[in-house]
Amino acid sequence: MGLSRAQTPQKMNILGIETSCDESGVALVQLLPIQPQVGIELLGLKPFEMQASLKAHELHTQIAMHQPYGGVVPELASRDHIQRVVPLIQEVMEQAGLAVRDLDLIAYTKGPGLAGALLVGAGVAASLAAALDKPLLGIHHLEGHLLSPFLSEVPPSFPFVCLLVSGGHTQLMRVKSMGQYELLGQSVDDAAGEAFDKSGKLLGLDYPAGAALSQLAMSGNPTAFVFPRPLLHSKDLDFSFAGLKTSVLTQVNKLGEQVAAHREDLAASVQAAIVEVLVKKSMAALAQTGDRTLVVAGGVGANQLLRRSLQAACEKQKVSVFFPPLKWCTDNGAMIALAAAMRVQYGLEQGTKAYGFEVLPRWSLGDLAA
Repeated sequence: MGLSRAQTPQKMNILGIETSCDESGVALVQLLPIQPQVGIELLGLKPFEMQASLKAHELHTQIAMHQPYGGVVPELASRDHIQRVVPLIQEVMEQAGLAVRDLDLIAYTKGPGLAGALLVGAGVAASLAAALDKPLLGIHHLEGHLLSPFLSEVPPSFPFVCLLVSGGHTQLMRVKSMGQYELLGQSVDDAAGEAFDKSGKLLGLDYPAGAALSQLAMSGNPTAFVFPRPLLHSKDLDFSFAGLKTSVLTQVNKLGEQVAAHREDLAASVQAAIVEVLVKKSMAALAQTGDRTLVVAGGVGANQLLRRSLQAACEKQKVSVFFPPLKWCTDNGAMIALAAAMRVQYGLEQGTKAYGFEVLPRWSLGDLAA
């Protein structure tokens, strides 16, 4: 439901700050009223509905810094965010041609994520909001990912099933409308992204090992090795990938010094196992809910085999599938600013001028259900 005419401001400039893990992201989204015009009903729009528009964004990744350690070092991540966030805000405001006094709402990632990293973004956001006497709004990181396909030129429409698949989360959600989320299934152990990362490490690949595995898999034979597809034939919509990692370890130990000669085939076979499970469960979720739209979000959503496989499966079942543009698959400030804009647009949030803040390293998306 859009905002009423009485509630609708002329324009809102919303700043989004993302610091949940190893990316510092800042973006500015403008929320604009759609003015009444002849024939607007034919577009499915109501007078005075709001429209979000991304005006500027900046992102700094810490991959190079963490690479020597083989993974994210939380203390180093937090310190780097401290150095990056304010300059990124300045760059975004310059891109947008605005001053900080022009901001109407400051949003930040409240959780889930690394506690120290989250505190950096929250602290900067609260300080800026207090200095400007503007509302402050904490955003759920996974809701940002879930809504990231709305940054596409052709966005999805509610309701839909969302496959939320990242390094730390694998979930199937039914999204009835903005803020109305129903958990259909989730991983009972490792997330899909963890399975990619851990398998990549077992193959001797450098951080980020999951992305390296996906790249290596492009040159391999996906049927060379048979790895398990945990819970593939279960009657529920849950996932399990820990057993796959154990199977990869067993195969690596069996090959011994010959691992290097089979690395491409191992990577392709691991990827095929993960993707098959994700595709089958996603299609089962669509069948169970009766929804005709699938939305894919999160870092693993950039995987090309997953995209091709879901596209083919959805075409076969005559349902639609939406992916965020590749640049919005990883953590970024745009998804946080957009989520804040949509919460305002749908009348769920207006922000607060109580500038004491908290972060939630563990936070279920189901807690946001409207």
